[in-house]
Amino acid sequence: MQEYVGNDGDTVKLLRECDAGAKMGIDSINDVVNEVSDSQFQQLLTDCRNEHERLSAEVSELLDLHRDEGKMPNPMARGMSWIKTNAKMMADPTDATIADLMTDGCNMGVKSLSRYLNQYKSADEKSKDIAEQLVNLEFQLTNDIRQYL
Repeated sequence: MQEYVGNDGDTVKLLRECDAGAKMGIDSINDVVNEVSDSQFQQLLTDCRNEHERLSAEVSELLDLHRDEGKMPNPMARGMSWIKTNAKMMADPTDATIADLMTDGCNMGVKSLSRYLNQYKSADEKSKDIAEQLVNLEFQLTNDIRQYL
């Protein structure tokens, strides 16, 4: 593995947010994917999770080059997401509920990663590209699962 020489604060900060966002996406999909009854919907979630995992691995490699450990999702946000998911699923365990939960989560991911892209303008192009891929991935999932709402 090539070692990174230098210190680009915006790049590391953006990569940390991508790291946390990808992990949050993976965790959120894992929370519901086995509850989905429609096989096509389940496949959409599985494919999206796999892509999040691929991007997460790429982010980890780049963070290693920067000698940074990355960032876990905010424990409070993760806990609140888990509570909301479980409460809604207990009340109405349907694919429509899962689509609603996933749409809300993706919208939050798109919003926060877009904000970080704007905030960390001097991040390197590779890091910005990964952030944009995550934004596009989550935006696409919301479009793909609208039929289940």
